[in-house]
Amino acid sequence: MVIGNYDVVFKLFICFIVVSFFWLTRAQTEAKDNKESMVGEFLKTDYLVIVRGLVGMAFVDTLLTETDAHIIIVDRYAKPGGHWNVAYPFVTLHQPSSYFGVNSKELSRGEIDQVGLNKGMGDLASGAEVCAYFDDVMRQRFLASGRVQYFPMCDYVGDGEFKSKLTDKTYTVGYDKFVDATFLAIDVPSTHEPNFHVVSDAQFMPLNNLPKISKKPAGYVIIGGGKTGIDACLWLLEIGVDPQDITWIRSRDAWLLDRANTQPTAEFFTTSVGSIASQYESIGGADSIENMFDRLEDSGYFLRLDKTVRPTMFHAATISKAEIVQLQRITNIVRMGHVKAIEADRIVLAEGVIATSVDHVHVDCSASLERSFGKKEPSPIFEKNCIMPQMIRAYQPAFSASMVAYVEANYETETEKNRLCGLVSAPNHDVDFIPMTLAMMMNQFNWSQDKELRDWIKNNRLDGFTQLIASVDKTDNEKMAVMSRIQQNAMPAMAKLQQFTLELAEGVKR
Repeated sequence: MVIGNYDVVFKLFICFIVVSFFWLTRAQTEAKDNKESMVGEFLKTDYLVIVRGLVGMAFVDTLLTETDAHIIIVDRYAKPGGHWNVAYPFVTLHQPSSYFGVNSKELSRGEIDQVGLNKGMGDLASGAEVCAYFDDVMRQRFLASGRVQYFPMCDYVGDGEFKSKLTDKTYTVGYDKFVDATFLAIDVPSTHEPNFHVVSDAQFMPLNNLPKISKKPAGYVIIGGGKTGIDACLWLLEIGVDPQDITWIRSRDAWLLDRANTQPTAEFFTTSVGSIASQYESIGGADSIENMFDRLEDSGYFLRLDKTVRPTMFHAATISKAEIVQLQRITNIVRMGHVKAIEADRIVLAEGVIATSVDHVHVDCSASLERSFGKKEPSPIFEKNCIMPQMIRAYQPAFSASMVAYVEANYETETEKNRLCGLVSAPNHDVDFIPMTLAMMMNQFNWSQDKELRDWIKNNRLDGFTQLIASVDKTDNEKMAVMSRIQQNAMPAMAKLQQFTLELAEGVKR
């Protein structure tokens, strides 16, 4: 009887072991399957590209044209286009659509605006048009090539790994070249926290929310003097807001570029190409840095909103003279430095206080539409197996990224690539115009010494002016006179910029 009980116990024990082994094996298999589903397959590619919008798209587009490489694109946004996905609904380009986007596909409608503040000039694509354009480029150009894999809604972790924000799935990529196309990433108010305190009672919003206002406030307070602040003010004026109801906080006034000088068509040759000649003449003939800015303004190269206030900022914002006339209708301009706090009944600024109320709408335009300073330091574009596209021609990030890709595909050594892609630092202060312009002119000279590169630039639609200049009829005396002015004044301008750059450096040392 005892022996029989032991036998039953033993059999039950064996059954327990078998069942436990079955469930353990199944659990291990499920865990392995779950782990594999989280980690995903190991991916292999020639180029791993981290994009944040225009720059990455322009780089990949030219790389596809110039090579047979395979490319993996990692994008934090749900759709291609970067910050355009979260920009305010009334945003438009500030420069002509004709040389924005990627080289292989036209964005412009090829029209001259007949009404509005851009009347008589090339069309400016809306934010919706830009987003649709980039989506079409991704689907019909990149993915259709069979050489591009696109991973939206993913954050790059580092060391070839990125992670889906929706599934937590992590991917590991083996690559030959790593392209960080985020240096020129743009920040917009809807995606950042202000660097000043705002009480909970205050009506405070990014300009994305302006069209959602359903009741007239006591007034509108626009915070920020850059491109975004300009857009907010122009939109309010366009829909009929009384200029007296607008308070515009501008911590610094800016030098602005005349959009009429950016038109890349034969009809605007004297204005656009002529502005280059005027720029060189103004710089070369200046006897001081202050005099240089005066001459640039007198020649029509620079504009400003208020003739009585000396600008100290330059972000390369482009504007029309008609827009300036509208903006000058706003007379309540506050110049007391940056905002420190928005309270229930007052706004505290670095150099004073102004009254407000909880019935006022405070519109945040303080996010900088400039390069991601503080996030990354400028560095050589080509460094071992890493490429970081940056500006190599002022005002033109699309062309810059496209040319970086062309140089990557067609030149051998890192030294030669970096020589052709000298950095053109993005401006912030007014005097930043000096080293920026000097670096751009030196790049232009280097490019002019390379015939194949010259030909590629001439045929790149993102370039803007080279093809226009190259097509000049030698018997057209007016246009040839403009070209002669450029040739005569380019070297004196470079020499004067070098002199002013040294003066700035010595001033820093003192």
